[in-house]
Amino acid sequence: MKRLTIIVPCYNEEAVLPSSLSQLTALLQQLIDQQAVAPTSRLLFVDDGSRDQTWSLIASAQLNNQLVTGLQFSRNFGHQSALLAGLTVASQDADIMITIDADLQDDIQAIPKMIALSTQADVIYGVRDSRKTDTWFKRWSATMFYSLMHGLGVEMVPNAADFRLMSKRAVLALLDLPERNMFLRGMVPLVGFPTQKVFYDRKPRTAGETKYPLRKMIAFAVDGITSFSTVPLRLIMNLGIFVVFIGVVLMIYSLIRKFTGQVVAGWSSLMVSMWVLGGVQLIALSVLGEYVSKVFKEVKRRPRFIIQTDTYSQQKPNETSNSTTA
Repeated sequence: MKRLTIIVPCYNEEAVLPSSLSQLTALLQQLIDQQAVAPTSRLLFVDDGSRDQTWSLIASAQLNNQLVTGLQFSRNFGHQSALLAGLTVASQDADIMITIDADLQDDIQAIPKMIALSTQADVIYGVRDSRKTDTWFKRWSATMFYSLMHGLGVEMVPNAADFRLMSKRAVLALLDLPERNMFLRGMVPLVGFPTQKVFYDRKPRTAGETKYPLRKMIAFAVDGITSFSTVPLRLIMNLGIFVVFIGVVLMIYSLIRKFTGQVVAGWSSLMVSMWVLGGVQLIALSVLGEYVSKVFKEVKRRPRFIIQTDTYSQQKPNETSNSTTA
């Protein structure tokens, strides 16, 4: 039987964590009882520097539930870093790893299906069957994002977030990628290996607040685009050529108006230099700055996360086995 670790990133999730702990424990115990996974399988909750009682709840659960383990960051490093930390630690002894958000909007009943398919593929993507629980704007923006990423040549699985199963060899291959700018939705497909999909209906959030408001969603999209594609840089050159063409046309138009006596003093210079060229320069500098900032982060080689407390590594598999079979 394969040893499973379910990795759950948490950030200020005290409102949903009691329910998540209960549901995931029941599911994992059921899988163990059915001999679908090894008795040494575990839950791994990664506290991403929460400011509420998230870690206290995880630490308390570990006292009474030997299936539960946890990682606590020294500060907030971000959702993608929390996922990566969980995969890094779990890959020490797990055969298969599943990542799922703490709010459990992703259907945990898809997990047994993923495990059943793990004999056929190294990566099993959880894919939303529909986006009917989303607002119109979120459905539209998601469609535009996936279309844009596809157009830029970035390989992604539409409507698949971070709910996925990965084999140990797939995780180890992912961990060999040295990037500090983490965008796992684009990095996992780079690993290759056979893949499968499990479709499910996403549930509405039962408590707490979303950790991805519009501002963070836009930043996440920009990070994904600039981490995987140089097309925006080429677009700057094309835009520059286009602006030069427009400038020449406006110059000819201005000369015609001057010779016909219809020119207004200063109109041409304002139109061409201030508005058109100024706007293009700001856009170009912003795009270039985004790429330079990524190079800046990469060359510093700072750690992607710092673990303050690790109860997963402290807990030996045979200890888990004794407690879960009791």
